[in-house]
Amino acid sequence: MLSGRRLDLLDPSPLDIEIEDIAHGLARVARWNGQTRGDHIFSVAQHTLLVEEVARRRTGTIDSRLGLAILLHDAPEYVIGDMISPFKAVIGGAYRAVERRLLVAIHLRFALPPELPSEILSLIKAADRGAAFLEALRRGREGLSHAMAGRSGELALSGAICQPWR
Repeated sequence: MLSGRRLDLLDPSPLDIEIEDIAHGLARVARWNGQTRGDHIFSVAQHTLLVEEVARRRTGTIDSRLGLAILLHDAPEYVIGDMISPFKAVIGGAYRAVERRLLVAIHLRFALPPELPSEILSLIKAADRGAAFLEALRRGREGLSHAMAGRSGELALSGAICQPWR
């Protein structure tokens, strides 16, 4: 890690996790394996900000701990990358086990519970799917956007947030 920490992916310690490493890593990981239109990627860091905004608009208010949990929902990807869901399914349990151990260590590092309550997980999942829809519309994933065409009410939000960083 740029911080100088050495992170054991099979047995991660919360003491080896730094927010700067997470932010740096996620800013350099492309969503959709980089298969979007434009000169620049849409990063996982940008995605996490979009998920937080979608969740905020759905609930009306988000306290700082919930906001942190939402922003860290894809944090393991700072070291393992953003694999597309079909490939995660092929790899199966081994990938999910590594991802889970990393997320637990990250949660512990930032004083979040190792396991989030089911209602929080449901909110994050719904906001994550909403963000994916908006990304598909704004960043050129027509197949997905056509399949989800009935959800166009969130387009105003997508125009403001789904822009690549330069």
